[in-house]
Amino acid sequence: MLDSTELAAWLQLTESVGPGAARRLLAMAGSPEAVFELPAAALDQALPPRQRDAFNHPPEHLAELIAKAQAWLAEPGHDLLVLGDADYPPRLLATADPPLLLWLQGRRELLASPALAIVGSRNPTAQGGDNARAFARALAQAGYAIVSGLALGVDAAAHEGALDAGGGATIAVVGTGLDQVYPRRNAGLAARLLAAGGLIVSEYSLGTPVMQANFPKRNRIIAGLSEGCLVVEAAVQSGSLITARQAAEAGREVFAIPGSIHSPQARGCHALIRQGAKLVESAQDVLEELLPLGATRTAEPQATPEPTHEHQALLEAMGFDPVSLDALMARCGWPAAELNAALLELELDGQVARLAGQLFQRRGQG
Repeated sequence: MLDSTELAAWLQLTESVGPGAARRLLAMAGSPEAVFELPAAALDQALPPRQRDAFNHPPEHLAELIAKAQAWLAEPGHDLLVLGDADYPPRLLATADPPLLLWLQGRRELLASPALAIVGSRNPTAQGGDNARAFARALAQAGYAIVSGLALGVDAAAHEGALDAGGGATIAVVGTGLDQVYPRRNAGLAARLLAAGGLIVSEYSLGTPVMQANFPKRNRIIAGLSEGCLVVEAAVQSGSLITARQAAEAGREVFAIPGSIHSPQARGCHALIRQGAKLVESAQDVLEELLPLGATRTAEPQATPEPTHEHQALLEAMGFDPVSLDALMARCGWPAAELNAALLELELDGQVARLAGQLFQRRGQG
């Protein structure tokens, strides 16, 4: 636990200059307190004029931020790790750009657990969401903490799958201060994660609002905390591919689930596979590539209920791509009323998902 002097020095340093400049100053001085005792000539050498001016004029909100941080850190389950702490996560420390500060809410011991990142689209297909949950659940049961970004879509599904496994072994890395939750739609998920013994992490000070540029930056932490990164669904231009690239640059395994050649959400995964990511069809495929943990490796997620003969014929006609009602009528030759009734039964059984635009998609096993 930092004392008040150390906390104030860290916050003044990180709020005054950027992380690169802060690292240079720390390398010269050895500690944030000593940074503020450096002679003017050393500061002139380390900082360009604009940062030198910022260093000499701390932000007006600094005193308020220090007071807010002290009050926040006094709450149970709240903590702050700084670069150089003995229990700073070694996997993250080994990356090219480890954060100077890690604000923590929840079970900090998870930072020492074997971990796997699961990332993907904010607008996944029904199958993509199912895959994220199923893989996360199986991998959490096998002993891995699931790391993701608390975003809508695949991130949320991955956290949910890990929580469904029991034990709360999931880490959410966010792009705002920990005194707020973004997106607000995931406030309930964040509360559930913390109640179950999970962990929320941010490098950003309390009060940091939603800023688009911060989300790609936090992806390096998701990759850095993990032994590997699984991409479930992603467009060719997406933050998930940034995370995968950062994982590869850090020497971590990259996995990708293939999808339909007709789905834009599969193109990012296919691009990763062409670039050398490991194609995986089951959680066991992931586990076989990672170091054994000595934990019992869980069987694949349970199968959906056995369909009737007629339903099986309909599922085979659907394939696994999204399909319209008219296309299904043409394939099956069923009347619309009969087809709608069968689709509803399959939807209630969890075997078919109803998509936007009057499309339907079969839910396969993750």
